[in-house]
Amino acid sequence: MSDKKVSSQKEQAVTCDYHRIEAHQAAFQEPRAPSPEQKKKILQARAKELAREPEERKGAEDFLEIVEFVLATEQYGVESFYVREIYPLKELTPVPCTPPFVLGIINVRGQILSVMDIKKFFDLPENGLTDLNKVIILRADKMEFGILADMVLGVRSIPTREIQPALPTLTGIREDYLKGVTRARTVILDARKVLSDKKIVVHEEVVP
Repeated sequence: MSDKKVSSQKEQAVTCDYHRIEAHQAAFQEPRAPSPEQKKKILQARAKELAREPEERKGAEDFLEIVEFVLATEQYGVESFYVREIYPLKELTPVPCTPPFVLGIINVRGQILSVMDIKKFFDLPENGLTDLNKVIILRADKMEFGILADMVLGVRSIPTREIQPALPTLTGIREDYLKGVTRARTVILDARKVLSDKKIVVHEEVVP
């Protein structure tokens, strides 16, 4: 066999090996089509991602913002929507011939407001007045007055799904003003009902 023929056969063999290597490399580099199971997982992941934003937006609407405070040994809350402001208890003036739950009146920047001690109204034990006492000024429509808090804990948002019906121990007059109870046993008052109840509006006049 001539040297030219041998050389030609070697070149062909090398060329075949080169194309075979290229074919193997291309096979590894080509993206493989996902299996039916993989396709299902991909679609489920995409659906979950698309559903996440509406769920988060819905959740944002299902919270109740409350001002949380202490009465006696219990924690209470009232919707912040009805809270005008929180004012320190100072320069309280008692008013004669008023029910026991009317603590007195205060001057808030020139406005005279009644202060209700709802512990007496709810028949709760009294702790006496301290520097921690605050007046939570409630407002709805044309009615406006303050309620005495032994201590204000702050403002927080509660998921509405966590608000449960009244506890069996919360009976009587407190039950009438109850909006619900949280899992942490914070009693949420119905501020609008408190502000509109005729039993709280004092009509008595001072007799000379």
